[in-house]
Amino acid sequence: MSVALRLAPVFLGALARRRMTTLLSCAAIALGVALGMGVQVIHEAALAEFGRGLRSLAGAADLQVVGPRDGFDEALYGVLAARPEVAAANPLVEVDVRPAGRDETLAVLGVDVFAAAEVAPALMPQADGGAGRLGVLAEDAVFLSAAAAEAWGAGATLTVQAGAATLSLRVAGSVPGVGAGRRLAVMDIAAAQRLFGRLGRLSRIGLRLAEGVSPAQAQRALAPLLPAGVILEVPAAEETRSASLSRSYRVNLALLAAIALLTGGFLVFSAQALSVVRRRREFAFLRALGLSRRSLMAWLVGEGAIIGGVGGVFGVALGLGLAWMAVQALGGDLGAGYFQGVAPRLIVDPLTCAGYAALGVAAGALGAWWPAREAARVAPAQALKAAADEALPGGSDRPWAALTLWCLAAAACLLPPIGALPIGGYGAVAGILAGAILFLPTIARVLSRCLPRPRSVAGRLAVARLVAVPGHVVVAAAGVLTSVALAAAMAIMVTSFRESVDAWLTQLLPADIYVRAGRAGAAGVLDEALQARLAALKGVADVRFTRHEQLRLDGHGAPVALIARPVSADGAGLPRVGGPRVPSGAPGLWISEAMADLYGWQPGMTVTLPLAGRAVTLPVAGVWRDYARQTGSVLLDLEAYRRFTGDRRVHDAALTLAPGASAPDVARAVAALAPEGSLEVSRPGEIRAITLGIFDRTFAVTYLLEAVAVLIGLAGVAASFAALAAARRREFGMLRHLGVSRREIAAMLAREGALAAGVGVLGGLLAGGAIALVLIEVVNRQSFHWSMDLHVPWGSLAVFALTLVALAALAAVAAGRQAMRREAVWAVREEG
Repeated sequence: MSVALRLAPVFLGALARRRMTTLLSCAAIALGVALGMGVQVIHEAALAEFGRGLRSLAGAADLQVVGPRDGFDEALYGVLAARPEVAAANPLVEVDVRPAGRDETLAVLGVDVFAAAEVAPALMPQADGGAGRLGVLAEDAVFLSAAAAEAWGAGATLTVQAGAATLSLRVAGSVPGVGAGRRLAVMDIAAAQRLFGRLGRLSRIGLRLAEGVSPAQAQRALAPLLPAGVILEVPAAEETRSASLSRSYRVNLALLAAIALLTGGFLVFSAQALSVVRRRREFAFLRALGLSRRSLMAWLVGEGAIIGGVGGVFGVALGLGLAWMAVQALGGDLGAGYFQGVAPRLIVDPLTCAGYAALGVAAGALGAWWPAREAARVAPAQALKAAADEALPGGSDRPWAALTLWCLAAAACLLPPIGALPIGGYGAVAGILAGAILFLPTIARVLSRCLPRPRSVAGRLAVARLVAVPGHVVVAAAGVLTSVALAAAMAIMVTSFRESVDAWLTQLLPADIYVRAGRAGAAGVLDEALQARLAALKGVADVRFTRHEQLRLDGHGAPVALIARPVSADGAGLPRVGGPRVPSGAPGLWISEAMADLYGWQPGMTVTLPLAGRAVTLPVAGVWRDYARQTGSVLLDLEAYRRFTGDRRVHDAALTLAPGASAPDVARAVAALAPEGSLEVSRPGEIRAITLGIFDRTFAVTYLLEAVAVLIGLAGVAASFAALAAARRREFGMLRHLGVSRREIAAMLAREGALAAGVGVLGGLLAGGAIALVLIEVVNRQSFHWSMDLHVPWGSLAVFALTLVALAALAAVAAGRQAMRREAVWAVREEG
């Protein structure tokens, strides 16, 4: 047996002796792995369930015809079904309704049971009592999927609100072919058209092609038959779009989890660096016994890998538990709204689990690599010297390397997105963090020069150590810097986003009362009669209506939102970021920032929109901020929309009250115009509170990551100073012989802890500010296509920084208390 293998108990026993630091390192890595694992598992489950739902919708269809949200003329069904390229066609009507008394929406599908049996058999309803296939033809019959029945009960009646109408539907059976996590209701297509105001309209048509006809051939033959705004695509296209929409959100959360894992790696670095210092004499004896440099380095890296492996395994288990709790609390999209109506079932993938456990191993091994390299480079004779205890790896001053990394980070910010992901922005974040850590000794030196000269002996010793032993500063402050940088960057970004959203809502909600017929994506509208009654209400000085629609501009991108509302030629009242540039006498089209990024539209350009089945050419007047729609939106004056389409229906109404009118009285009068509960009446403050509440829920996982990062940083300070204090027992003994009291040594340790944490906090705040700018100007703009105004929470950051420094000082004192318990004479003689 080789020397290296015989010495295995020595290295494994070292981990057992350092129980506290080993546990803290394992916990840090476990938390980073758990957060990444949880996000991955949740989104994989949501995407899988969403994909199953879409596949059940498409069935055996090779192509599907889709159009705007309001649908298209059902005459197109007869045209396509008669084509020789088509073997079978399946018409569908899709409507989103809201079960009475609930905030969630339920997707209702109107199906032709005879066509569905041939193209999409998974949508075939099963009637209770053996009524057979014809049971679905009943006018009031509805059939629920298992997930819908579980969510809204399997009672005999389902009451839904479709806009301003309240309907009672008889639950006549189930839809067994729909996936277990898909909330869906099925009813006869003719009944759905009549009940939900879709007479003569279809939402989509599934096409099963004739034998020998490829989808590409069919698209070329059938595309010229489609009206403007109606497209022909393969069923998988919608699943791909949904995955792309949520990908940026997933990747950004995964990046935050990676930073938490990186912080855990720094904690391993701190623990191993301190262990190397304390064990240098041990390593010298092992080298004398025949252990090679390479074997010593391999064993030390192996110690870190073992820590990372244990943390990775526990992190995988914790991540699965977090995923289950997050799905119960926030849903399959973690509150971001990408997969509404989907209740995913978590599936444990062994390969995913193994991959995240391997990440833990990698984090531990990388954290231990640099200290192991330093330990292997020290000659045995040098390691036997007592003075070697002061040398810690990582203390070299490398300002030029830091500046080089920052320059590379700035260049990375200029890169365009790759695969719709801000890869350059992510690289810039990594470069800023790495450069800040390399700059720590320089920050320590500059800070020591700026500090006033202390009068006490303890204060002078603490400041002198800050400069004389920079390796200690790096070891203690690296984890603090990383965690503070993450927390500060996210605090600045989230505050900027929240304040920008709040200002955006204030601009878009100038009226006193808002009325809505269901959700923007749900069935139901305010018809002309109801519009007239709203305008005639006592106390109402002005009413402005809004129409919502979805447009299909091409066969590749997601649907684009069309908003038709009164807007002046110069866009007054809109949160503008570009324009106006409108030719005289032409109705201008205002586009969101996403439209400018995704489609390349700019103010002054002339573009074509599909309205009411025909192409309409309009000039782009300007660009406005739209935080509600990631896929893009266009805003057109309501009167222009009505001229182009002839459609006078609307979804929302904004009421401005006359002077002296009572808002509660007018709100009650509005509610009385329609059946109880069918109209949503809100004040601007209520809408703002609900929207900001959704915002906070979306960033709930971000807040959790910030808290975890800060806890890891504090744990790193405590572990570092515990090990440092143990290694400095002889120093404390000498100070005691020189007349320094335990109280003064404790004060010295408190100052050292505060200074080390202060260096980390200062570097973290500077790096966090730079990272926040990258997140705001690069990552968010390239991921979600919106801009925001910079808002720095100065007060919160100051309180956070001071609290962290104070806690670090207390942690240093608590960690050094054990080392100061031994009598001074024994401390001096120890290892003498």
